[in-house]
Amino acid sequence: MNTDRIKMLEQFLRDDPTDPFNLYALALEFKTQDSKKAQELFNQLLEQHPAYLPTYYIAGNFFADQSHIEKGLDILRKGFTLALEQKDKSAARELKSAIESLED
Repeated sequence: MNTDRIKMLEQFLRDDPTDPFNLYALALEFKTQDSKKAQELFNQLLEQHPAYLPTYYIAGNFFADQSHIEKGLDILRKGFTLALEQKDKSAARELKSAIESLED
C-alpha cells in the first residue's frame, strides 16, 4: 500500500467529494491491502454515485473475491443494466462475462 498515494487521494477527496473518481481511486488503493476499508469505500461509492459505471465491474469482482458472491453478482447485474442504459457496449460485455463466470 502506497501511503503517499493514499494521502494524496484522501486530499483529493476532501477537495472534491463530489467527484466519484476520488473514491474509486482510493478504493482501488485499499483493495489488496485493507479489504474492510475497500469494502466501505466501494459501498460508499455505489450509494453516493450510482451512475459511475467503472465501479461496478471492480466492486462486483471485489465482493465476489471476498466470498460475498451474491452481493458481487448483484453489483455486476446492476452495472450491466447501467451499461445498457448508458449505451456502453464494451462495459456491458465485460460485466456480462463477469456475471456468467460467477454463475457457473
